[in-house]
Amino acid sequence: MDLPMQPQVTVWFDSSCPLCVREIRLFRRLDKRSAIDFVDVLSGQACPLDEATLMARFHAQEVGGEVVSGAAAFAAMWRAIPMLRPIGLLMRYPIILSIAEIAYIVFLRLRPSLQRLVRKMGLE
Repeated sequence: MDLPMQPQVTVWFDSSCPLCVREIRLFRRLDKRSAIDFVDVLSGQACPLDEATLMARFHAQEVGGEVVSGAAAFAAMWRAIPMLRPIGLLMRYPIILSIAEIAYIVFLRLRPSLQRLVRKMGLE
């Protein structure tokens, strides 16, 4: 059994995005130790960046670290989840992080269409 701990990383997410909500729901289930503080950008909670910046890309901050976005933010979050930690550690290699960032940018371009599809299919 994983014991609860102090959050190791803070993740900011867009609760108006059905894809984001589904994804965060999955990561909350995987975060059995409560190592991640999930913050809804639209909650009014204090955030280190302005809302528009946080809504444009996925952001995270490891304790004592800088706020990162995109693939680096996913890697930070994954390092806090034991089963995903190896992937998060691999992404510390610049070439792997660069490839993941390219994939993330492609996803961002597809995100509006995917959001419409999820809403149309009622998968929210």
